[in-house]
Amino acid sequence: MKNHVNSFLEWAMAFLLGVMVLDVFWGVITRYLLESQSSWTDELARFLLVWLSILGAAYASGKKLHIAIDLLPQHLNQKQQNYLDIVIHLLVLLFAVAVFLIGGIRYVYISFALGQTSPALQLPIGFVYMVLPISGAFILYFKLSELFTIIKKIKNGN
Repeated sequence: MKNHVNSFLEWAMAFLLGVMVLDVFWGVITRYLLESQSSWTDELARFLLVWLSILGAAYASGKKLHIAIDLLPQHLNQKQQNYLDIVIHLLVLLFAVAVFLIGGIRYVYISFALGQTSPALQLPIGFVYMVLPISGAFILYFKLSELFTIIKKIKNGN
């Protein structure tokens, strides 16, 4: 299941990147060839970059590609490393739930409730911020999956 989620994130980010490339290309064409840049291209590129960045963080979390300091685990035995991994995953889980899920849902709700829209696209800003709880759900899934794997490994005596 985890591989399917990672594959979905890869395709979603590739799609968003493709749309962003086309958007920026159109912005350049309208600016230099038509001498009147489209008003919405910069804004769309900015919103797509936000989505790519935050979904990329969830993807990195699922692939275990995030930055880590590995000085301490080198000096621990396997059992201690497993317990350290549990603490680290719980801290990341706590952060993802507090900031991405709870904070993101509140942010989306407030944006929709206030009726905020973007200047050029007239897109409700809540759609832009919706990436926060979506990525939070992905991170939550990945970290819970890794926690259960570690706990199973500890129970089996590894």
